[in-house]
Amino acid sequence: MFDPVIAPSGTLLGLLQRGRGDGTLHALTAPRAEALAALNHCVLRDPRHDWQLENRSLYYARLYLDLHGELDAIEAHLFDPEDVLDTDESRTGLALAVLGHLASYGRRDALELLRRYAAHGTNWAWALDELALRDDDAGLRALAVPVLARFATDAEGEAELAATVRDAFEPRPWRLWADDPRASIATRVRAAQEAGCFDRWQRQMRPTGPRPGWSVRAVFEWAQQGVERGAALHVPAARCLTAVAGPEDRPEIVRAAQDGTEGARCTALRYLADSNDPDALDLIEGAVATGSPAVVEAAVDAFERMRSLAAVDRARGWAHRPDPLGAAAGRVLACRGGVQDRDLVLAALREAVRGEGPDAPTLWTLVDGAGRLGIACAAPVLRHIYRETASSHLRGRAARALAATDPSFGTGFAVECLWDCEESTREIAARHAETGDTRVVERLRRLAADPAEEAEVQTAVRSRIGPEETAV
Repeated sequence: MFDPVIAPSGTLLGLLQRGRGDGTLHALTAPRAEALAALNHCVLRDPRHDWQLENRSLYYARLYLDLHGELDAIEAHLFDPEDVLDTDESRTGLALAVLGHLASYGRRDALELLRRYAAHGTNWAWALDELALRDDDAGLRALAVPVLARFATDAEGEAELAATVRDAFEPRPWRLWADDPRASIATRVRAAQEAGCFDRWQRQMRPTGPRPGWSVRAVFEWAQQGVERGAALHVPAARCLTAVAGPEDRPEIVRAAQDGTEGARCTALRYLADSNDPDALDLIEGAVATGSPAVVEAAVDAFERMRSLAAVDRARGWAHRPDPLGAAAGRVLACRGGVQDRDLVLAALREAVRGEGPDAPTLWTLVDGAGRLGIACAAPVLRHIYRETASSHLRGRAARALAATDPSFGTGFAVECLWDCEESTREIAARHAETGDTRVVERLRRLAADPAEEAEVQTAVRSRIGPEETAV
């Protein structure tokens, strides 16, 4: 999937693409046609950089409800000829998830559209999963014939059907079809279920790598074979070393960490760091200076996993380095440093934003650290990250950090966070938003009464308002 183009944060489209609460608030006061155009743009051109991690579907579905939005644009997108040419599920997944939420809210047009797409669309499995959670038995049984018709009745088709049944995210439709009164349907689905179970058992029995009893050298060779195939096996290989290595093997492992093959060196560094070996930190520093990019990455990752006081102390000395180890040192201090490390963490946070922008991966840890250490001086940087990042998860972390560092959070960003796309961010807002704002009280009541809202959010809401106030 290509990286989406994100509009500036000051525009309605940019706010909606980011999933910010202000996006909903602005859309509800903007001209309806403009708001619907921006909403459709987001749903039909998924704005998430990581669509498997970030939430948007409930956020957009709620806005369709508030705007009384039609589904013509979604229908045209789902049944466009491009659906046959572009089979990547990310093209239609967000639209289908939005339809699923709308169906839960009672939108019959959304339910019918999901049924049609499950019968005729390329990404039919996603649509079927949405229906499995929302449709009645009769609606699902009606889809048995068109879904099974997608699979040929020869050996190859039956094997494909068995794999689909085995890997189904929501098994309810297949269970219904296995008990279908039409014998031809029930017999075929049951056979696919049995074949899928047998295949799963075979895969579990199949050996996949080294086992206790292998030598240290054999583990290193296995890790290097992974490098030659383009697969990073040093993490499982390091776990295997824990099972096969004894004290007498330490010299060989240390030598591998110093100048072994790429696979062996990555494995040895990981193993020694996880074991808190006394030479691990020096070997990590040496690997960053002399290793290949893969070795440097493995060394940095190994360092960040270390929990010892020695590692934290070394991080204080490395925090000023202008290399990956210096950046990792800042993250280590953000996670495990003390109040004496506030200035180092703040400097790392500012440098990351200045050098890499508001979406830098390193910011996730540094933002958490600013909140954990209560770095009040970090609030301006955290506000900038909150406004500008395209990642709704990073914005949520910034909101949590602001709640711990910014006295104005409760009357500022916490209010808009009640409409945020991420449930964890809404939960933070529910705990901190000042109820002197009438919008806050109304929103809290609506969240408390919304059956689609997450339990953690509703628990936070009810800690702020009494049960008698939750009726909308």
